[in-house]
Amino acid sequence: MNETDTAPVLRFFKALAHESRLRLLGFLAQRARTVQELAGLLGLTEPTTSHHLGLLRAAGLVSLRVDGNLHWYTFEPSELAPLAKSVLSRQNVAQWAGETKVEVPDRLIRNYLEPDGRLRLIPAARKKRYPVLVWLAKHFDFDRRYREAEVNQILQTRHWDSATLRRELIGYRMLTRERGIYWRLPEAQWLAAGTNKSGSHQLRSGEV
Repeated sequence: MNETDTAPVLRFFKALAHESRLRLLGFLAQRARTVQELAGLLGLTEPTTSHHLGLLRAAGLVSLRVDGNLHWYTFEPSELAPLAKSVLSRQNVAQWAGETKVEVPDRLIRNYLEPDGRLRLIPAARKKRYPVLVWLAKHFDFDRRYREAEVNQILQTRHWDSATLRRELIGYRMLTRERGIYWRLPEAQWLAAGTNKSGSHQLRSGEV
């Protein structure tokens, strides 16, 4: 989803995400008013009021009628429903997700995946486990903080043993934690395969 796609959505929500603009809509819903009158009602300067009105006009919520030296603004309720329907359509909302951030697993990882994308097992050999951990680490946003329950929930979408996976990700410094809060570290700080000193999980029957 590029900036052109998001522009109408951002204009719509930006127009409504301010107390003064919401009050402006309230006054204009009563009747048409001039900039001077609105500025007095809100206790704002005329330039500031004009700025707010401009954002509301850009979002299609307000119309302007010029009468000599007076600029009359009117609330446009007839435009609100179709505007909201267009901006908040299923197709548009679906695009807000953007592109998936989790890379398609390579062949080695796919060998350990069930058809539904879950891990059949956690590879016992470190050289095979490491790329799986790299893949799992990229399920976490770099600039976000996670509670432990959130980390477990994400990991359990791939394998039930979130405790082992969480410990391994911490051991390789792919994730770190402090006071119960986890976050993903830059890849430059990740330890190389085979250098995790935190201890591996106990092997279970059937693991390779």
